[in-house]
Amino acid sequence: MDNSSATNPQRLHFGAAFYPEHWPPERWDVDIALMQQAKISVVRMAEFAWSTMEPRPGVYQFDWLETAINKLAEAGIRTVLGTPSAAPPAWLVQIYPDMLAVDENGRRVQFGNRCHYCVTSPEFGAASQKIAKAMAERFGQSPHIIGWQIDNEYNRVCYCPRCQSEFQKFLQLSYGTLDNLNEHWSTAYWSQTYSDWAQIPIPIGPHNPGLMLAFRRFITRAYQNFQKLQIDALRPYLKPDDWITHNFMGWFNAFDHYALNEDLDLASWDWYIGTGRHNYLDSGAVHDLTRGFKRKNFWLMETQPGHVNWKPVNTTLDKNEARAMAYHAIAHGADAILYWQWRSAYGGQEQYHGTLVDQSGQPRPFYNEARRLGKEIERLSPLLAGSEVKARIAILNDYESRWSLEAQPHNANFSYVEHLMSYYRAFASRNIAVDIISADASLQGYRLVVVPALALLDEKRQESLRELTKNNGHLIVTLRTGVKDRHNALLPSRPPGPVLSELTGVEVVEYYALTDPAPIKGNWFDGQSNQWAETLRLLTDRPTPIAHYKAYNGWLDDQPALSMRVASGPVHIYYVGAYFDPAAQQKFIDQVLRFTGIRPIVTPSGVEWSTRQRPDGQDVHFIINHTASIQTVNIPWPSFDHISGQMIRGDVQLGAYAVAIITKEKV
Repeated sequence: MDNSSATNPQRLHFGAAFYPEHWPPERWDVDIALMQQAKISVVRMAEFAWSTMEPRPGVYQFDWLETAINKLAEAGIRTVLGTPSAAPPAWLVQIYPDMLAVDENGRRVQFGNRCHYCVTSPEFGAASQKIAKAMAERFGQSPHIIGWQIDNEYNRVCYCPRCQSEFQKFLQLSYGTLDNLNEHWSTAYWSQTYSDWAQIPIPIGPHNPGLMLAFRRFITRAYQNFQKLQIDALRPYLKPDDWITHNFMGWFNAFDHYALNEDLDLASWDWYIGTGRHNYLDSGAVHDLTRGFKRKNFWLMETQPGHVNWKPVNTTLDKNEARAMAYHAIAHGADAILYWQWRSAYGGQEQYHGTLVDQSGQPRPFYNEARRLGKEIERLSPLLAGSEVKARIAILNDYESRWSLEAQPHNANFSYVEHLMSYYRAFASRNIAVDIISADASLQGYRLVVVPALALLDEKRQESLRELTKNNGHLIVTLRTGVKDRHNALLPSRPPGPVLSELTGVEVVEYYALTDPAPIKGNWFDGQSNQWAETLRLLTDRPTPIAHYKAYNGWLDDQPALSMRVASGPVHIYYVGAYFDPAAQQKFIDQVLRFTGIRPIVTPSGVEWSTRQRPDGQDVHFIINHTASIQTVNIPWPSFDHISGQMIRGDVQLGAYAVAIITKEKV
């Protein structure tokens, strides 16, 4: 189901997580009045309220929730309802004690936290489906509810005997025969050959690469099945425009997020800084990642109002920093900003977490910042509703390649995500929009695609990249690409695989994990390779070596580190065998951009310029100062600033964490 209300909303939303079950009903009116003053338009409720909604098996108490929903609606505030499976009640655990997950050490986790369930427990799945259905029967047709959230922040991996048995069934369905599995996993190595499905363990620590990858796929499938139970319970009772989402956690890697989003209508995520300051070059990538899950706008279902409580040092964001962060999220495709949470509870594990209202019921200092933001979002909503980010560059992200490299990094300092980010930051620092999409997604319409460390290749992925270059798309292929097949076995060919070797005109002769940087001399830059270096063999005279390694260890000396092949179009196809330092990486990307014709936007360091496009084709530009200092930005054409309400052009000063949202005005 693809609901238009999820992707083309009538307005932007501003809100918070609200837990009326924590407070007596007579307090609710006071809270709602404060919400009205802050121009809150939506709240999320009930995702941790299972014991309040179902205090005993089959006994439902929904009147309090209906009263809260109606009171909020009277104040013009809509509701997102969460299914409560992340916090199963004590009575359910007492009846089914083995629904609690088992950790890697074989210890059953303790009741009283969150997501402490085994995702394959049939009893827990049935109970979760039952409460979801009961909620949908009661509230599915409510005009005051616009969406539903399944569970909360999936994160638990279980190692119980039931999960092992289910994993073995999953493998049997995946491979059909043990002979097939043994062949793909090379189980003759170390005498690992299986003669019975029951012999196959859940991998704990390092293990057979095929087994480790298959277990990650199993976890993904287990969460898909669990999520689908609740979706199927909800969907028949909901209004046609109601959407269903789950709040993911950025780069969290236990499962394939693209797969889990297939059954959802809307992607959302929870964004927290924790300690220190906000780095927009890093957070922008996670917004773009989340937007890429469905390739459409998303919701920021949770973000921090000042500080959190779970870091070693829980620093507070600077005054107005959270406001700048909110506009940063909107600029990258967020259609809603919700803070966690509205008010501090007297007890529980999150007493010191930031809120808008403190435990006494009085607004905290951050409330005034939120109120200002709420008023602005209400005013800007007609301008921004339905607008989207239009990116011409895609970076491919592949959870399976990430799992493969994390299991066998060869250099413990190598991070799949950090390597991907080294490319993302080079574009973001030039204020160029990027989509971070699945390695299996369509590449149609992109001017440039970056393939960072796509270790696992199959024919479909290779042909998709070939088709890109035929359609005048430029291509960057990086180190550690095309090493293995989809079973995590080494390809019989050298990296980057047969098709990519043909496209790039090179093959990787050898790879080297580095303790010290290897110096590089290039046509466009000098620099160094950190952590990793590959030597390249030019297969024809078509690729041009752009950079070479300087004297290092004898093996790398004078060998090509970066090549470029010019195909018809002209299309530029690069193979990058080095892990460039940031300065060299920026110079490389700047040169690539010149060839693609994609023009950067120059701003001072720490100032972001992002763009959303309205359905009528008009561009709305976000200029955000992410620093605590005054910055000067040049606006090259007459513009109207929708924040200040003034016409601007030329050099404009932005104060600390200031924001301008501008549209070009006709002269």
